[in-house]
Amino acid sequence: MNKNIDYLKERFKDCFDVKFRELSTILGNGTVVFIDDLCNSQWMMEYMILPLRGFGELKGEEEEGISTPKDLIDKVLDMNMTGIAKDVDDAIFHVLSGDVILVLNDYEEIIYSEVKNMVRRGIGIPDTESVLKGPREGFNELIVDNVALIRRRLKNPDLKFEAVYVGEKSQTAVAITYIKGIVDENVLEDIRKKVKSLDLRFVLDSNYIECNLKKENSFFDTVGYTEKPDEVCAKILEGRVAIIVDGTSFVITVPYFFMENFQMPDDYYVNKYFTNFNRVLRWIAFFIASFLPGLYVAVITHHFSMIPTLFIFRLAVSRAGVPLPTFVEVIIMMLAFQFIKEAGIRLPKAIGSAMSIVSALILGDAAVGAGVASRITIIVVAISTLCYFLIPKLYGAVSFWSIVIVCFSALLGLPGFLSASLIFMTQICELDSAGYPFLFPLGSLSEYRFKDILFRGSLNRISRKIIGVGCDKDGKKK
Repeated sequence: MNKNIDYLKERFKDCFDVKFRELSTILGNGTVVFIDDLCNSQWMMEYMILPLRGFGELKGEEEEGISTPKDLIDKVLDMNMTGIAKDVDDAIFHVLSGDVILVLNDYEEIIYSEVKNMVRRGIGIPDTESVLKGPREGFNELIVDNVALIRRRLKNPDLKFEAVYVGEKSQTAVAITYIKGIVDENVLEDIRKKVKSLDLRFVLDSNYIECNLKKENSFFDTVGYTEKPDEVCAKILEGRVAIIVDGTSFVITVPYFFMENFQMPDDYYVNKYFTNFNRVLRWIAFFIASFLPGLYVAVITHHFSMIPTLFIFRLAVSRAGVPLPTFVEVIIMMLAFQFIKEAGIRLPKAIGSAMSIVSALILGDAAVGAGVASRITIIVVAISTLCYFLIPKLYGAVSFWSIVIVCFSALLGLPGFLSASLIFMTQICELDSAGYPFLFPLGSLSEYRFKDILFRGSLNRISRKIIGVGCDKDGKKK
């Protein structure tokens, strides 16, 4: 028996799903090795096993001139992907990837053929990025399906998918996606080096790679992610790089800019003026969510005299009977709304939304009745929490920084509020994504053609390459 078979059986010991089938072929006895859960049994029987036995149009060994494994590949096996493995470890990788291998007793070469039939989730509507109008397809967890969704939209021979296997133990397939001639070569080379040099034991999600592409420790995401193929296509047409990871429905895009947090996928499929109106609301929501609780604490705690006289009496009545300081009151309510949000996310979808609404109503009424919080505090915190959901990709960062601003405001009043706000804005300004300023293209020293910053321009003006437009930190044109 071939020594490779002994090695394979040793490596696949205690793996019940790995099958070894001995058979007689036109080149002598051999063994077929495959994982039945990952292979299509019908294809394997029809296009591999039966031809190997000499059935079909094969006339005979002498007439066909079949004497080597290479002849089997060229003249017998009618499979899309068939070849000879580099070594036995490469053959093992093919088996684990859903291929079938053939080990002949009289030959050292190991033949592999692709008969993949993996369990997959259907192409559905992404729950995280719902749209009013536009494509509703979303990525799934299988990398070949995700590649197909992008390839179907971009019928461009310059669209490249570079395959890399990451993870010492998991050997997860990763595809670096870009359009040659549009992508910034410096960005591409930097990302390629970082992905290939990852020293990870396993990769189960795109976040394993995302964390290594970020330079700074920050609550802000400097690497984009999405479940929508149309969004990925739009970004790589702008000159960006997408990274597809097998096993997850989220695709990474770099570079990623702060302004994109206020852009939604359906902004480009609905009326321009309605889109711009919504963007104004998102910017207002961002400032309210970030600064309103801190400003409220600063004024109530240290600058009570700034409140208008007509309103001060209503405020005093509202706060009567509340023994807690305003700072403690606001922090308690902000944490309570965070608890409700987390509970609504983790619970099943059918009851999560209902539970969130009921909990908020009961909590607010009970807090007022028990004297834990005043009505005005609940209104302020509720408005700021509601504004979080208009900017979902900034939710984590704004949640953290709003608490920081509240703490500074409680200690120092308006000077503390302004100091914390300045630190907050400085944090945004100093970040970068793949070598580009996080606020790009704002602050660019040269003219740029990107007409999609605060407001959406006409589609014929924004459908252009933007990466590489502007100047770097040294003032050199990119």
